[in-house]
Amino acid sequence: MKKLWRENARLLLLLVLLGFFRTAVADWNPIPSASMRPTLLEGDVVLVNRLAYDLKLPLTDVVLAHLGTPQRGDIVTFSSPQDGMRLIKRIAAVPGDMVEMRNNRLVINGAEADYAPLGEVLEPLGRQHVSAERERETFGARTHTIQWLPQVASRSNFGPIMIPPDRFLMLGDNRDDSADSRYFGLVRRELLIGRAERVLVSADILDRWQPRMSRFWSSLY
Repeated sequence: MKKLWRENARLLLLLVLLGFFRTAVADWNPIPSASMRPTLLEGDVVLVNRLAYDLKLPLTDVVLAHLGTPQRGDIVTFSSPQDGMRLIKRIAAVPGDMVEMRNNRLVINGAEADYAPLGEVLEPLGRQHVSAERERETFGARTHTIQWLPQVASRSNFGPIMIPPDRFLMLGDNRDDSADSRYFGLVRRELLIGRAERVLVSADILDRWQPRMSRFWSSLY
């Protein structure tokens, strides 16, 4: 047993350090669903900065220190308050915001986000393709592309609600194909895992896992 330990000590130490790095510093997260289209695609693997907001005790949600403030527009990974599943969405409202949605339009603190139409595209939905309407959503200095699927019924109206301390409202960019805060409620800060920074690698799962080279190492902001 001692001989086995001596022969494999470096490998075991490397595995321990790698595990610590993934649970405390940085992580990578595969994208399994269409909820963040067109920003993130199924088959993307994103780099997640676990130290963007909090220093946590590894393998737990125990916060040891606050390192940064989650911002409206950040793309974050977090544990679902509903079932603990790891999800990735965009922060749409932060503590202190009064937020509502009126016919798919976000209104925050009395000001409606700016929307610029980008046209229609065909998007995969199950085994078929459907028409999707894309728009550029801008609030303050943050801007990104979102889309709606007119054929899909979703919660296009809610609120107004006040976001309490240490709570965040999450929305998917694919608004009609996203299980987000409209369904499972607000997300506590301690459930945040980290901020997604960029796409590491990408493969088209709908086309025999062909690499999407143009998406490799692309920034999300």
